[in-house]
Amino acid sequence: MKQTLQLKVSQQLTLTPQLQQSIKLLQMSTLDLSTELERYLLENPLLERADGDNQVDSEQPAEIVASSETASDSTPAEEAPREHEEMELGDWGSGGGSGSRDDDDEFDPILNTPCRPTLREHLAAQIGEMPLSRRDSALLTLLIDELDEDGYLTTPLDEFAASLPLELDVDTDELEYLRKLLLQFEPVGIGSHHLAEFLQLQLAALAVATPSRELAITLVRDHLALLGNRDFVRLKKLLNVGETELRAAHQLISTLRPRPTSGFDQGETHYVVPDIHVVRRGGRWVAQLNRGVLPKLQVNQLYAGMLQQRDSSHNLSGQLQEARWLVKNIQQRFDTILKVSEAIVDRQQAFFEHGEVAMRSLILRDIADELGLHESTISRVTTQKYLLCSRGLFELKYFFGNALETDSGGECSATAIKAHIRQIIDAEDSKKPLSDSAIADRLTAQGIQVARRTVAKYREAMQIPPVNLRKAL
Repeated sequence: MKQTLQLKVSQQLTLTPQLQQSIKLLQMSTLDLSTELERYLLENPLLERADGDNQVDSEQPAEIVASSETASDSTPAEEAPREHEEMELGDWGSGGGSGSRDDDDEFDPILNTPCRPTLREHLAAQIGEMPLSRRDSALLTLLIDELDEDGYLTTPLDEFAASLPLELDVDTDELEYLRKLLLQFEPVGIGSHHLAEFLQLQLAALAVATPSRELAITLVRDHLALLGNRDFVRLKKLLNVGETELRAAHQLISTLRPRPTSGFDQGETHYVVPDIHVVRRGGRWVAQLNRGVLPKLQVNQLYAGMLQQRDSSHNLSGQLQEARWLVKNIQQRFDTILKVSEAIVDRQQAFFEHGEVAMRSLILRDIADELGLHESTISRVTTQKYLLCSRGLFELKYFFGNALETDSGGECSATAIKAHIRQIIDAEDSKKPLSDSAIADRLTAQGIQVARRTVAKYREAMQIPPVNLRKAL
């Protein structure tokens, strides 16, 4: 085969450093952006906060204004003694007898926030408070390590004993004694083998005179499966009780904790800051930026002027360019978020007026075509960006969803269909709950054609139990 040389002209998109920075900033959440900007301020000497950053925007709420005024450097003369007194009390309470917090530039109040102990740390601390031998303490620690995330000890004790070294000579009776000791730890019931045992422990801890206590103990000990399936007809025959008695026992069981760790492990708290506020003006809902999250950065003009007077190949020239890009890209980020939010709010006026049942179908391409942007840009803008309105806090992605046709030839969004399903289930007779087919028929009567499988999918997405588990006495 003969080799030849050919010239070819083509276009290729290249991600410049400025474009890469713009995409990175656009897909960040507001809290992540704040952290990233702090890093830029520390690493780039040509970047600084604008003088107006200490001044509060007139559109911010009063409580934000008050906190900002307290944090300002200018303090009235009549308030100076009070501030000094509070500082001294704070230093005395924190154990710092010499020097104040203002003298320590590295003081971080977040680092002084007490960390909540984990479940295992909490249980280990209780072991240290008991008069136990080293052997018992070690075996109890091993039992704690075997607990699952719900606080249950699902491993059979004979298997657990077999997994230990033979020279320890540990038998199941010794482990059972230590497990029963563990059951008395806080939270009570930690180390239970299963749900029935844990529920019995909670019922046994109640006063003997508690109404329906004995019947509830019998239910969780012998008939928990039937109770879980809500087979109330068979339970009344087996226990020879009436509907009123069974209902009272069922209500008592419903007040119990389902897991030993319930109420202890609350999980990590995640904070979100709304980027957009939706307010009503002139009979319409409009979107506006949350001025409280807008960073005010600028290029240090003194350093920039010094660099312009010297050789452009100075080491700080690259950082000067980076600072200028950053200021421009931050402004572009918030402008894009506002444009996309305005388009969403304009199309979802019915939602802000009437709620989820009036949600219109909307896809990313609709907003992209309207604004002349790419769908990937709309996806980045709507991810981890939040909108605050009179109906609550919503992620911008919440307003997008597929549509189903109605009998009238229109469309109904998936969010609106879920809202209709929830309304139908909330209004059903708890003694005769509706099946998925019956719910589909109700929706068809309202002009919304939905298959039974679609109803089941949406119901499960909303974490609504099936018909047999929604039945009540």
